[in-house]
Amino acid sequence: MSEALAGRYATAFADILFAPNAPIGAEQALSELRGVDEMVAAAADLKHILNSPAVSRVRKRAVVAKLAEQTGISATTRNFLYVVIDRGRAALLPVLRKKVEDLVDARRGVARAQVATAAALSEQQKAALASELSRVTGKQVVCEFHWDPALLGGVVARIGSTVYDGSVRGKLTALKSRLSA
Repeated sequence: MSEALAGRYATAFADILFAPNAPIGAEQALSELRGVDEMVAAAADLKHILNSPAVSRVRKRAVVAKLAEQTGISATTRNFLYVVIDRGRAALLPVLRKKVEDLVDARRGVARAQVATAAALSEQQKAALASELSRVTGKQVVCEFHWDPALLGGVVARIGSTVYDGSVRGKLTALKSRLSA
């Protein structure tokens, strides 16, 4: 339920960000949402205030207004946070941030890839891998690389629910299944 609900709020916010006369850019809005999400996650008192039904909506709005003033959050993002708070959905903030990021990426034709490698890659190898993933998916791929000691060799890339397995283990498993068939 919360995923679907967060999706509706995120879609509405993304629609505002991609409107012809958008008040702020999508990247700025994402940066502001990330900042708020990080602050709420780091400060237990702030999280409690925003999530508690015992704290009045007016007080929650005042906290967000003060936060926006101190950190330079735009009026658009602040108003979005007001709507979320007014509807009692502040607990969805981490999910909302992720949904907005996904929608902005989708509208820009960007895909995010989690890439596990057996060894550290050079910048040239990273760029070549990102380029090949972009060619395969037809989207601009932004890669997040990390080293996985469980890999014997090669690369495993995950884009959404699709896994591109170029690891030695994956190739051995595929060979085993072909030989046993």
